[in-house]
Amino acid sequence: MIPSQHISAEQLHRFFRPRNIALIGATDNSRWSIYTFDNLKNFGFAGPVYLVNPNREIVHGQRAFKSLRDLPEVVDLAFVMVSTARVLSIVQEAAELGTTRFVVLTSGFSETGEAGAQLEQELLEYARAHALTILGPNGNGFINITDQITPYGLPITPPLKSGPVGVVLQSGALTSAVLAFAQGHAIGLSLLVAVGNESMISVTDVVDYLLADESTRSIALFLECVRHPAELRRVAEKARALGKTIVVFKIGRSEASSRAALAHTGALVGNDAINAAAFRQLGIIRVSSLEDLLTTAALAGYTPPLPGRRMGVVTPSGGACDIISDLAEEVGLELPDFAPETIERLHDVLPAFSTSHNPLDVTGYVVVDATLQQRALEVVVNDPNLDFVLNLTTVEGGREPTPETLATTLPLYDNLKRIIHSAPRPVVLTTNTCMDLPATTRLVVERTGLHFIAGLEHGVRALGRFIWWSEQLKASAGMPAQEATPLPPLATDLARGTWSEARARTLLQRSGIPLVPGQLATTADAAVAAARTLGLPVALKIQSPALPHKSDIGGVALNLRTVEEVHSSFNAMLERVRAQAPDAEIEGILVSPMRAPGLELLVGIVRDPLWGLVLTIGLGGIWTEVLKDTAVRVLPIQSAEILTMLGELRGAALLRGARGQAGVNLHELSQVIYRISMLAQALGPHLSALEINPLLVQPGSIEALDVLLSWQE
Repeated sequence: MIPSQHISAEQLHRFFRPRNIALIGATDNSRWSIYTFDNLKNFGFAGPVYLVNPNREIVHGQRAFKSLRDLPEVVDLAFVMVSTARVLSIVQEAAELGTTRFVVLTSGFSETGEAGAQLEQELLEYARAHALTILGPNGNGFINITDQITPYGLPITPPLKSGPVGVVLQSGALTSAVLAFAQGHAIGLSLLVAVGNESMISVTDVVDYLLADESTRSIALFLECVRHPAELRRVAEKARALGKTIVVFKIGRSEASSRAALAHTGALVGNDAINAAAFRQLGIIRVSSLEDLLTTAALAGYTPPLPGRRMGVVTPSGGACDIISDLAEEVGLELPDFAPETIERLHDVLPAFSTSHNPLDVTGYVVVDATLQQRALEVVVNDPNLDFVLNLTTVEGGREPTPETLATTLPLYDNLKRIIHSAPRPVVLTTNTCMDLPATTRLVVERTGLHFIAGLEHGVRALGRFIWWSEQLKASAGMPAQEATPLPPLATDLARGTWSEARARTLLQRSGIPLVPGQLATTADAAVAAARTLGLPVALKIQSPALPHKSDIGGVALNLRTVEEVHSSFNAMLERVRAQAPDAEIEGILVSPMRAPGLELLVGIVRDPLWGLVLTIGLGGIWTEVLKDTAVRVLPIQSAEILTMLGELRGAALLRGARGQAGVNLHELSQVIYRISMLAQALGPHLSALEINPLLVQPGSIEALDVLLSWQE
């Protein structure tokens, strides 16, 4: 991975607004060249577009120059489409002439392997040494919709609607689909960038620019990998402070897509559960489709943060009410009853055969009275039981609007705009399905500025996500500063490799983490003495840094009830283990008292190559692999967050007490887990894993029964 060096928002402001452009390698034989040239011309780029081709006098119907040195002026932006081997020399020539900004469309760099990565590194080193800015390589360019500047290597169909959503893609080939969806649903975009290999301009650099851009309210990211997690954390925190929403579609959930992303980008795809936890902690909305990416980002771009989950619904369809009810329950939206005064006022508006409840079906009588739904909406928006209102608009098919239909339709939407702008709570508009908006509705959008989210399925799910984000935004505003809990003092000369449990226990004890008592015995007689001191029955566990999985080689004996059993089991265990692992250095055998059954938890901390230390809490013992009931967070976290993690477990009811069983002290449990997390952070950058499995939890008692500690070599 090439280290990130931040490209500032000021640099990118100039980069995305060139006054003139040179297409280097322009040719009528390349569709990339044709598309890029056509895009600039079709969208009215105000400055000159110079074509550079040493072998042709005319390209794309206009004069071509043999080299950059023949151009009449220094160009602001060089769009490079030459062969891989020639890219560096072209960049050098342009830089000598004074050009500092480049889009490198050419592929064949780090995405192809070691040789290509070396070429990319040479290009990067030259660019940094000469204060150049490069987008790509292996990237299609950018589309500045706000200013209609379109140096992009794939076809763009006019018109481009400007608006509040910025889009950043690690896959340029998806741009056409993104643009088509945005155009079909009248989603206004501010900027679209395909970053390619991110040799200089990274995803997070563009996000940083979009956060500073006044025309952008939300940001949609398509990620194949997270290249710079520290930078993503920085811009996510900045976005939260600014009240701007980041929505991400991160691939790599399946093993197959992880392999595909690795082959395509040359970068590792991180563990999906850890990525999901990191996004959630950073206040980033995660989605799983391009449709949801744009629908959610558009909702966030056009809608202020929503004040709560209590949703009122106004529709002309009973079936739509049922669909919305099911989806609302699934995503955690509430549908409270209307207040009595609302029901009373609705009786004066609706036909006698309708029923005034939430969700509200104003009935098919809208065919007779086109104002019915809006008059009902005007009542519902004043209901004190609601936080916001969802209004379903039925859009007609692809019929071209006539003067007669427009004469009746447009005034209705003008009135809808008036209702929404004067309403005391937010009103969100949705269509029935994800079909493209017809011509009449597009005219409505242009006239009124109203936004319609794309269909009930995507729309209600987008609402659920956006309300979660709104809650996170509100919570972060009132969140106290990060706890300044000091890390426990530890020696700096800690050994590498895997430690035995006996050795790891000393670190837990020094950090105030409760442990089941234990004594290390090197002889059978010492084990018997320890058993008498600790109290029978006891467990024996072999101790060797080379044998972290003790039970696999017969290194564990449980429920030994007599001193005779302890003596014989000790000798038999040593003989058994030495036969199977003759080279293992054995420190002795740990003697611990048996404990009554209780609730067992797994508390594990591992070092992820992207995000660093990651805490996992789950049901432990044999249930860890069977149920996979876990909660995950990237460290550091505040202690209160551990209570939230415990509540996320499907087995949380067991912790609180179920079917006559007493609950555990959740506050005390969270503090123990918090101390474990603090210990892991104190152990420094070489810690690989710290796992306690199980952490035995009983009413009035919490003890670590087994611990695994390993270090990076």
